[in-house]
Amino acid sequence: MERKIFLIAIIVALAGFLFGFDTVVISGADKKLQLLWGSSDTFHGVVVMGMALWGTVIGAFFGAIPTNKWGRKKTLIWIGILYSISALGSAMVNDPYTFAFFRFIGGLGVGASTIAAPAYISEIAPAKNRGKLVGMYQFNIVFGILMAYLSNYLLSGISNEDWRFMLGAEAVPAILYTLAVFTVPKSPRWLLTKNRGAEADGVLKSLKLDLTIEQLKKDLDDGANEKGVEHIFMKKYRFPLGLAFLIAFFNQWSGINAFLYYAPRIFELAGLGESTALLSSIGIGVTNFIFTFLGIYLIDRLGRKQLMYFGSVGYIVSLSLVSMAFFFNWTGMAVPIFLFLFIASHAIGQGAVIWVFISEIFPNHLRGSGQAFGSSTHWVLAALIPSFVPTLFGMIGPGIVFAFFAFMMVLQLLWVFFMMPETKGVTLEELGKNLSSKN
Repeated sequence: MERKIFLIAIIVALAGFLFGFDTVVISGADKKLQLLWGSSDTFHGVVVMGMALWGTVIGAFFGAIPTNKWGRKKTLIWIGILYSISALGSAMVNDPYTFAFFRFIGGLGVGASTIAAPAYISEIAPAKNRGKLVGMYQFNIVFGILMAYLSNYLLSGISNEDWRFMLGAEAVPAILYTLAVFTVPKSPRWLLTKNRGAEADGVLKSLKLDLTIEQLKKDLDDGANEKGVEHIFMKKYRFPLGLAFLIAFFNQWSGINAFLYYAPRIFELAGLGESTALLSSIGIGVTNFIFTFLGIYLIDRLGRKQLMYFGSVGYIVSLSLVSMAFFFNWTGMAVPIFLFLFIASHAIGQGAVIWVFISEIFPNHLRGSGQAFGSSTHWVLAALIPSFVPTLFGMIGPGIVFAFFAFMMVLQLLWVFFMMPETKGVTLEELGKNLSSKN
């Protein structure tokens, strides 16, 4: 694999670092903001904590428009700008509504990044290394999560308004990322969809990809008769559409985002003190980091489907144990240990696979739209589920909530066994053609 491709993939994948940091940094300010503004559980969950996720939903719904029209590169630059504005704005506000507005802006960046970054990397990656390179996006997500937990722990208690420093810290990597994206080339496959063949050929040669411009043109020409009116909801794309929906659906019904948003709160409910809860959150970040690295190492060796088997079984065991711990009042480190197992299962399975898989299963000219559909499904659920977690914990208790998540992962295991195809080592063009022809 060319060193240049690897470096470009790392730069683009840093959008994932900001995604992870932005998603989790709020956990350190969670209870402080609720106390500061005297919010009810519902208002706090839906508006203060959840507004970034609703921004992410909008970003995912409409992110395909700039990704397809302006290109992957320009969209990624604007994503960096949105992150920067959000970090600085949310750190300086004095009321929950303005705070929610700036968090919403950051959410737009998160949602759009789940379309533009994986699509870009998959389009410059050699087939044999595509899982590893697109997986760098997920690796950076968990690196951002770890840094957010660590940053929150180090900044906790430095002032009466330490939450401002926690949220504002994101501005530094956001600005650096925005500047770095200016150095990457445009996607050759995107250029070709815009009839800019000479530019696409130049990028292909500079990246030394084992592809010719003629090969890419043939893929586009194969669908030329219908291309002007094609969309992902056509009958011929029902199978990849269903795959994108279901992998995103099950990803969130594992409870992963609900847990990441409320990790310190969950640990305190399990009987840990505030400082121990924050420290345990760092342990979650470390576990996530290590097992994501392992998942990325294995994804092009064992394949996407094998990792999903590992993850699904791990989910079922760990979530069942967490549920039992709350039902039977197991105290001490029981809940943190079970949740470490849960995070490890997520990292090696869904975490390593989801963005790779969705970026692979649609044809080139529909990749942005397909990525947007999968991301939108993911983020609608990621907004709904965490928004109501504080209320559900109060109404029915965490034991029942985690038991339901475990049941959903049994359904995921069945889906992986009966429906999920293996995409390891197959070119994007072959996948687009083969999956579109399936019933």
